Amino acid sequence: MRNFKEFGIKPAQKGFVGDKIKIDRILNRSITVEAFKIEKSKFDGDRLDLQIRIGETQHVIFTGSATLREMIERVPKEAFPFQTTIVKENERYEFT
Repeated sequence: MRNFKEFGIKPAQKGFVGDKIKIDRILNRSITVEAFKIEKSKFDGDRLDLQIRIGETQHVIFTGSATLREMIERVPKEAFPFQTTIVKENERYEFT
């Protein structure tokens, strides 16, 4: 019988690394955005998953913010990773 590892099958996407934190904990703090993905939310609409770094520590953030999704989709892939701050402006989150 063959062993699964002999097939050489690898996951299509790498998972994000680090503890999940709430977006409120990083507001107005300098962060490095390393990667993102947009997936269907189990609640309603789409969800933005962010792989971020604060100092030397990696974290994952999940948000339904349409503004953050729209903004990050316009960042060229070759521009990652990048430094930013997330602020709350008029009850919505924005990259600055």
